[in-house]
Amino acid sequence: MNENFLVNTQLFHGMNRDEVKSILGCMGARERKYKKDEVIFRAGSSISEIGMVMSGSVNIVVTFYWGGSHIFGHVERGSVFGENYAAIPGRELICDVVASEDSEILFLGMHSLLTTCKNGCAFHHRIIENLLKISAQKNLNLSTRMMHTAPKSLRDRLLSYLSEQAMVNGSTHFTIPFDRQQLADYLGVDRSAMSNELSKMRRDGLITYHKNEFTLNGETENACNWM
Repeated sequence: MNENFLVNTQLFHGMNRDEVKSILGCMGARERKYKKDEVIFRAGSSISEIGMVMSGSVNIVVTFYWGGSHIFGHVERGSVFGENYAAIPGRELICDVVASEDSEILFLGMHSLLTTCKNGCAFHHRIIENLLKISAQKNLNLSTRMMHTAPKSLRDRLLSYLSEQAMVNGSTHFTIPFDRQQLADYLGVDRSAMSNELSKMRRDGLITYHKNEFTLNGETENACNWM
């Protein structure tokens, strides 16, 4: 396993290579590769491990009973997923975790993380502290998504999301992590209607874009201070 990469992730922040190697053994770490669109965790199942994206990325996808689905979240390289469900034994997932590209996932046993290390690792509490910070950040991200989907008009949803992305990237020119369908799913809107609205926003001089690269123009730049 790539300990040099892991020491630079949020979950293992503040730990050196030897400490990471030791705690990986304590947590029964294992790795597995997935093809694009392959399901990693399936809705309706319960899990006892958390996942970390070592390469590629994954989407959190909610599928509706009558068909259709929405992307509820996107997990990039170095980030973890599944920790909330893994912390509650028997709790069934209400969403799928799907590889959005060819990916490699590191799995870590949640029970070993939350219980006292049998080897008496002095650094065991640090990874628990790091996981708590990760969960807190995810709660903030969820609140942000709720703000993006709260506006009634499609344009306001797009402006809310694009303004937040400009703020996160520190620039009015940025690349978003979604393609058109994924962005529509994330915002809870129809793809065709969203594409039409983006074209109107470009004609109105609010934005320019090419694929998933966007630039905010004119007064829209001031929206970077929306939070």
